[in-house]
Amino acid sequence: MLGSCQKENKIVAQNQLPEQEDSIALTRDRIDSLLVSTNIFEISYNEMYEQPNWVKYTVRQNIVKNADRDGMNFYTVDSIYTSDNDDYYSNRWDKGHMAPAGSFNDSYENLYSTFTFLNAALQYDDLNRGAWVDLEEQVRNWADEFGDIDIEIYLEFDTNHIILETEAHVPSAFYKFVNFPDGSKKCYYFPNISPDKVWQEYEIDCS
Repeated sequence: MLGSCQKENKIVAQNQLPEQEDSIALTRDRIDSLLVSTNIFEISYNEMYEQPNWVKYTVRQNIVKNADRDGMNFYTVDSIYTSDNDDYYSNRWDKGHMAPAGSFNDSYENLYSTFTFLNAALQYDDLNRGAWVDLEEQVRNWADEFGDIDIEIYLEFDTNHIILETEAHVPSAFYKFVNFPDGSKKCYYFPNISPDKVWQEYEIDCS
């Protein structure tokens, strides 16, 4: 779980992440574990891989949908090296939300905040649209029943993981830890391939 045991090199605190309309060339060295905090998530971002190391967020109880994602596009941030649309062009990789849009559609601002490329991973399309999103929906149901649920996602990069021609790195797998209000926990491991099981069958022993 790359990044889970690393010391963060820098902290960036932003309530809103600005859209970058034109590419701005950064002159500093890339950082392998850059901590970004917003009002909806905390992310350790790996600029060398152009992917998150990990993402943490809270799925709140009984949120009411007040915003729609139609017309929203992922955006870059001018102060951070991230992936961009070129990395997802004409291939099987989706812009996989780590903190899901469906858990933050209670306001336009919250929903828009999930569309930063900081919150996107190169995720196999069948996984993103299948078992992964099914678990996201289940977590929202659990939150409505039990209360706010804290989520941790850790991206895994094997030694032979895919590196695209655009130089973005493709995660080998995703760990997802679901922390319930009573202190109990469920853990899941999703290889970044087309799923051959339902979401329940990806549960692993948390130890």
